[in-house]
Amino acid sequence: MSKSSQARKARAMSRTETREASAGAIIAASNSRGAVESFAFGDPEPVLEGRQLIDMFECWHNGRWYEPPLPLDGLARAFRVSPHHSSAIMLKRNLLVASLDPTSILTRAEFGKMVQDYLVFGTGYVEVKRNTFRDPLRLVHSMARYTRRGVVPGQFWWVPGANDPIEFPTGNVIQIMQPDVNQEIYGVPEYLSALQAALLNEAATLFRRRYYLNGSHAGYILYATGDIDTNDVGKMKEALRQAKGPGNFRNLMVHAPNGKEGSIKIIPIAEAGAKDEFLGIKTATRDDVLAAHRVPPSLLGIVPAQGSQLGKVSESVDMFFELEIAPIQAACLEINDQLGMEAVKFLPRSVAAK
Repeated sequence: MSKSSQARKARAMSRTETREASAGAIIAASNSRGAVESFAFGDPEPVLEGRQLIDMFECWHNGRWYEPPLPLDGLARAFRVSPHHSSAIMLKRNLLVASLDPTSILTRAEFGKMVQDYLVFGTGYVEVKRNTFRDPLRLVHSMARYTRRGVVPGQFWWVPGANDPIEFPTGNVIQIMQPDVNQEIYGVPEYLSALQAALLNEAATLFRRRYYLNGSHAGYILYATGDIDTNDVGKMKEALRQAKGPGNFRNLMVHAPNGKEGSIKIIPIAEAGAKDEFLGIKTATRDDVLAAHRVPPSLLGIVPAQGSQLGKVSESVDMFFELEIAPIQAACLEINDQLGMEAVKFLPRSVAAK
């Protein structure tokens, strides 16, 4: 082989090795001839695929309404993905509803539904019910999951899945939303950056739950080298099979006749094989979710670590209300601006005594 051919072959092998490394190639073992064997595996598939999210960030329309930049059914499913995620949202909702001063056209129930949509989907809607003279009578919540903004300004559609879409009367739907940097049609929830952490939190819990349900935590190797009767070996095998449910790990029995005294050993394998740093994952993902929602841990009932303190709950509530709830209240007042009357108003905030 010429030197130029050898150089081309070397460059080709280098490129191949680079591609394998970038794909996650892992050295597995050396075979009997000393050659290195390797295998590669792909990334895990997330519940909300990243490519799908990126592709939908541009709001396309079908000639009647714009489609949301994010899959709303996915955000609805993710609402209860972790206790800290859903609890943080419900805490904000409850504080906002408690601070509302109901008016003749807006009840606490309708306001609470609208606020919950605003926090989960980044967008909230209320439909204006009018009398014959087009004066507002009451505000009714319109579910954000099925409400779409029309191509024509002021137009909105009710799109309940398989049923036929219904157009709202022009000017009868008021929208409030959390701003997005990519488009101005729909809002985007502010916790989006921590959604993958919440999904990882759920995955760790589900893995550990399956781990205990299938009995994998009792897995071991029974290593026997003594002179044991064949019938006894069969009985031991059957007992091992019945002692454990079906799962990812199985108990293993090894029989080596004519072994030395004390050569029967029980070697646990499940604990090492299923080690997943459960507490570390749960703690790290919890902190990410709380950082995205900016909720003090003491308000969610989190027990402080040994030797640490979370501060006074009353002071945390006052700080949280001023930094988080008050801005959401200001966003809800946009309804008054669009409606032309005071439909939304809040009670004065009383600060707890120091």
